[in-house]
Amino acid sequence: QVQLVESGGRLVQAGGSLRLSCAASGRTFSSYIMGWFRQAPGKEREFVATISWSGGSISYADSVKGRFTISRDNVKNTVALQMNSLKPEDSAVYYCAARFGFKMVVDPVAYDYWGQGTQVTVSS
Repeated sequence: QVQLVESGGRLVQAGGSLRLSCAASGRTFSSYIMGWFRQAPGKEREFVATISWSGGSISYADSVKGRFTISRDNVKNTVALQMNSLKPEDSAVYYCAARFGFKMVVDPVAYDYWGQGTQVTVSS
């Protein structure tokens, strides 16, 4: 079992930056692929970024590439999402997720554990 708790979401102006953090509890955090997803009202949950258990492999959605950076600390059991040059279309509830295994995937159905989400609102 892995418990995930996100933090860091808030209201920010377009062009600003935010850093989301996800704290994980439970065993063998380093064995999990971690991902960030987001869901805006009336839309499906969509992939944002994912990072392998070692941190050596990372993948981003095209919409955030070059603006967002995912990272993890396997000692502190945390995963972060640094978001720069934010746009109003980035507004959503952001979720941290964990997937046990080695294959990095972008489908949210493949992830085993989820946090409760943190709201990010970008004003124009």
